[in-house]
Amino acid sequence: MKIVSWNINSVRFRLEIVERFLREAAPDILCLQETKVIDQDFPQEAFRRLGYKTIILHGQKMHHGVAILSRVPLAEDDRFDWQANREARHVGVKLANGVRLENVYVPAGGDVPDREVNAKFGQKLDFVERMTAWSASLDCPTILVGDFNIAPLESDVWNHKQLLNVVSHTPIEVDALNRLKDSNSWVDLGRHFYPAPARLHTWWSYRSPDWTVNDRGRRLDHMWATADVAAAATSHTVFEACRNWLKPSDHVPIMTEFDL
Repeated sequence: MKIVSWNINSVRFRLEIVERFLREAAPDILCLQETKVIDQDFPQEAFRRLGYKTIILHGQKMHHGVAILSRVPLAEDDRFDWQANREARHVGVKLANGVRLENVYVPAGGDVPDREVNAKFGQKLDFVERMTAWSASLDCPTILVGDFNIAPLESDVWNHKQLLNVVSHTPIEVDALNRLKDSNSWVDLGRHFYPAPARLHTWWSYRSPDWTVNDRGRRLDHMWATADVAAAATSHTVFEACRNWLKPSDHVPIMTEFDL
């Protein structure tokens, strides 16, 4: 079973490259973040034509939004409000084999890494804290995917020293993510297959005229699994070439294949 996670930064604006990716990579399940569309306007028919007939949505006008599209049966969907303000940032399902699949879009956190002067940063930390409380009580095999908006390791960013005070790589964010990881002994599948210090970027800013010249990337997108599911993982792929496609997202898809 191939499971993909991708922050698409508007599914309608980038539908052409999503369709191309699905034809080329043929995942069984696609988890999207930042779809930026209400459920009624989600382009479902385009996905159904490609065989993704099970479509689970949690959308929002113009902002945020998550979706799970599948060629295999899914059930028992849920939507957690880890932001505590009804933003559409999570959707989860249960696979036929009983494994949970949770798709999350963690807030970016603004520009200043200080919750006293930047409310968005505090909201981000609180979001991860709520996820941690949820994680600690998990009692079933689970895969957690999405745009975490945190690059935890020194090798997860293009320059550790220069980004220590930049939101997404600050020590307080890394500590919060590590607490989440430790709360249920999650396996970071990206680093399981590509141990640090291997380069493993998934995001490059739009601000750079040519992202390939200076390669200032960060690993903001993750796929984790509880130990029982991680044992069934057979490969992990970062589709870096998608960053050069027509009208690309600033994120690229990541995929883990499981023997489930």
